[in-house]
Formats: sequence, structure tokens, C-alpha cells
Amino acid sequence: MSDNINWAELSEVEKIKSESNYLRGTLEASLADPITGAIALDDRQVSKFHGIYQQFDRDNERERRKTKLEPDYSFLIRVRVPGGVVNAKQWLQIDQISDEYANGTIKLTTKQAFQFHGVLKGDLKPSIQSINKALLDTIAACGDVNRNVMASPHPYASEVFDQVQELAGKVSDHLTPRTPAYYEIWLDQKKVAAGSAGEVEPLYGPVYLPRKFKIGFTTPPFNDTDIFTQDLGFIAIENNGVLEGFNIAVGGGMGTTFGDAETYPRLGNVLGFISVENTVDVAEKVVLLQKELGNRKVRKNARLKYTIDRIGVDAFKELLNEKLGYSLEPERSYALVRNGDKFGWQKAKDGLWYLGLFIEGGRVKDVDQVKIKSALQEIASLNISDFRLTGNQNLILGKIEEENKAKINQILKKHHLLPQAISGIRANSIACVALNTCSLAFAEAERYLPSLIDKIEEGLQEFGLFKDEIVIRMTGCANGCGRPYVAEIAFIGKAPGRYNFYLGGDFKGTRLNNLYRENVDEQEILKDLRPILKDYSENRTKGEEFGDFVIRKQYVAEIVNPKDFKH
Repeated sequence: MSDNINWAELSEVEKIKSESNYLRGTLEASLADPITGAIALDDRQVSKFHGIYQQFDRDNERERRKTKLEPDYSFLIRVRVPGGVVNAKQWLQIDQISDEYANGTIKLTTKQAFQFHGVLKGDLKPSIQSINKALLDTIAACGDVNRNVMASPHPYASEVFDQVQELAGKVSDHLTPRTPAYYEIWLDQKKVAAGSAGEVEPLYGPVYLPRKFKIGFTTPPFNDTDIFTQDLGFIAIENNGVLEGFNIAVGGGMGTTFGDAETYPRLGNVLGFISVENTVDVAEKVVLLQKELGNRKVRKNARLKYTIDRIGVDAFKELLNEKLGYSLEPERSYALVRNGDKFGWQKAKDGLWYLGLFIEGGRVKDVDQVKIKSALQEIASLNISDFRLTGNQNLILGKIEEENKAKINQILKKHHLLPQAISGIRANSIACVALNTCSLAFAEAERYLPSLIDKIEEGLQEFGLFKDEIVIRMTGCANGCGRPYVAEIAFIGKAPGRYNFYLGGDFKGTRLNNLYRENVDEQEILKDLRPILKDYSENRTKGEEFGDFVIRKQYVAEIVNPKDFKH
């Protein structure tokens, strides 16, 4: 960018990116500093592009402050897994890294990525080197670039699953930053001479995107990547086992800020249809438009959703057609049935077996007799399946031969992990990490939602709704990491023990929910939810999902214009 830029007009992060020398910053000096467990302030922004967030233990924050100790700093490392699929050897390597350098657990994220928590500064480099040995990386897992590309891991109803996965990988590769900084800093590769923006980052340039960018692929009838919450979504159009192309949706995004009416969740608009051979080209051109048009002054309004609302959907489509040099075709018909996962054994059209496992909160760990981590480690050691991270924090063991099913069942039984009956609401739950490590969280989520569901299930049992599937999500703040604003029931943390209570998303992930009660505690949540569940059990129509019911009965109004969303 020009030296004549008035940096005071732009968000602070824009200057940090520009001065980072293509994401190098002063990271090497920060890592070498023995005085503190933290890294320099500007490097905390730069490190995100390398898949790293600095955090601290908020549970002991007050105690350490009293004794004049610095916060108990550690780091989150996010590992990109385009399409969410790894092989058994990679799973074993991820498992080993979690024990050697992190807190002994693996977090499966809603972006189909791995997260390690509790990594100390001195262990960042050996951790990333170990990840690289597993043929995975952390570059662009965070930061103002295209992040991990999602793709539906459910192949049950489709013959084009592998083809869609391959295309997701191609899009991911094409949009990965080209700077050698990642390899110099973490993998000890030789530094290269500085070049022009066109040489170093031919797509992104020296300041990258105005904000993060998310891409997902889904294969109907599943919407398990919540395609309309992505900046760019590809909806596979299949005809008699042939992938014809994709409908593309643009402008989705979940993040909001309490009290700021200029921020709101938004669902993507379907612009039209593209052929398979144009997939990567379309992804590139949408990213370029956001790079050129996105708001670099107000970071809270920098996502593609705000760009599209500012210039209009039709104008954006016209600009995209112009940049492509050809026009999008009319949208083709498709049908979505759910945005949750299927559990238990399923046989796909490829003749192989797939086992869906519920992983509460996406946290892979051993607890008491239920030893999820040990069971998966033992299964991986047999090398008889792949491992598929879902967008709902769960796991699918895939491509299993008939004769190997019994071996897996035996291991799961030994570790008390055989698929069992859980409530329909628990099976469709998502919780972000929140406290104790996320610096943005106002309230608990992952550590609290299971116990809240325990109490909700009492009413579900009483009203005969225990098996009914209802999508419930909880986050510790309004940033939307768990995609709460499309859930049928959602709780957004406002303060310790207090949440905004939302209702009315749909089971397919195609409608925003709306604020039902503000700033409620557990007692109020249970008191308010119980009569609604009772009403649903007694007065729903045949096949009516919970989110549709609460809209029909006017517990909340349907959000048509996302700007009407209430915080």
C-alpha cells in the first residue's frame, strides 16, 4: 500500500499487517524473550495468521494479580484440516501432540479443525513442527485470510462426496497465503529476499483481507457445514450420481457486538449456479472483491456480509460476473433436511461403513470410565478407518470394511463408548470453548451447557420429547463462534451465569433466530423454556420442528431483515 495512506483513518490492525513484512512481525524476537510467557502486542495479531491465539487462564487471574504475577499465559493452536478428513496416522500424531505439548485434550471445532489448548510459548515451535510432520499445518487457520475450508463429511446419501472433498482441498490450496514467513519462523527454512506484493502475495497483497473469510461446501440433503453462515458457500448439485456444479451463496456471517446495532448475524444469498470447472475461479474472485471493497476503517463492519449490504446483492453479483468474465447461471433446485449429524453405523453408497460418534462439546478426553481419547487412539493404531471432523464438533470414523466393524465395536465397548441413546437436544448441541481461556467470553459455554441440558432433559422426558431432535447452541459471547444464531434454541453469554435467550432458528440452518429473553440466569431459562416445550409436545403439527413451531405460535417473530436482529 502507498506510503501516503492516512493510517489514522484505518483500523489499527491494517497498519500492523502492513508493517509485518508479510506476517513476520517480530515473532521470532517475541518467542525468544525469556522474561514473559506472552508475545508482543502487535505480534498477537500477526500470530493469528499462523494459527495461534495468545490466551491466559481466567480462573486464576485474580489470584495471580494479587501476588503481582503476570497472567498464566498459554496459547491456542488451530490446525487446518480442509474438508475435515485425516487418516489414522495423522490422528495418532495429533493425539501425541496434545499430550506432549498441550493440556492432554483435543478440541474438535465447528470449522472442522483441531485445536490444542494450554500450549506454552516455548512449546509453540516444536508443536508446529510436529504438526508439519503429520502433513498438516496451522497457517491461515486464523487471521484476515480465507480460513479452513469446510466440506460435509457425511457421504451417506451422495455419490459425489469424494469429488466435493477434492474441490474443497483445491480451493483451500489456492487461497492459502504464499508468504514464506510461516516456514522461516516455525520450520527453520532459509529466509528469502523481500519482494513486491505481486511476488510474495499475488492474491492477498501486503495487507491481506479486511477481516476473516470463511468458505464451506455442503452436499444436500445435509447442511452440516451451515452453508448460509459462510462468507462463501458452495451447495453441490448432483444429478444421478454426477456432480453438475454448485449453487453459490455469499454474505453469511454470525458475529455481532452487544449494543452495536450496526453489527448483526446474516445468512448468505444464493447468487446462482456455477459449473465444476469454475469452482476455484469463483472462490478467488469473491475473495478479491472482498479484498477490494471490504471496510478497512471499522473492523466490526469488515466482513463480506456488511460489504454486500452496503453495495447491494444485485450490484455484488454484477461485479462478480464482470470480474469472472462470464455470468452465473440461474440457481438450480436442491433440498436440505438438517444441519446436525447422524450417529451410529451408516452404510454409504460406496459400500463402506461410517460410524458417527457424539463428542460432547467437541472435547476429546478421557473422563472416569468413558475414555474417548484412549478408544480413538486404539482404533487409529489399527489403521482401519479414516477420521472425519464434523462441523458440529463430532467425529465420524469412515471408509470401514464390513469385517472391521466388530473390532471397532469391541474397542468402543471396552472404553464405555458404544453409541448410546442420548436426547435429541444433546445430540444437536454445540458449545464454544468460552471460559476459562477465551479472552472474549463473558460467560461459560463448553463447561456449562452439558449440565444445563441435564436439567432441560427432565422436561423433555416428562413431555415425551426426549428423542425429538432440537438444535441447541451456547456461546460465551456474541461473536458467534458456535454459529448460535441459526439454532432453534441459543444462549449467548452476557455475564457470568447470565445469557441472552434466543428462539426460532430452523432445523435445516436456513433461518436466523430471534431474541426471546434478555440477560437471564439458569432458573429463568428453565422456567421460561418449560411451558414452551409443553406447548410444543401438545400442539405441534405432524412433522413440525421446534423452531418452526415457536415462529408459528409467535413466541418470537421471524427475522426477515438481518438488521432487525436484537442483541
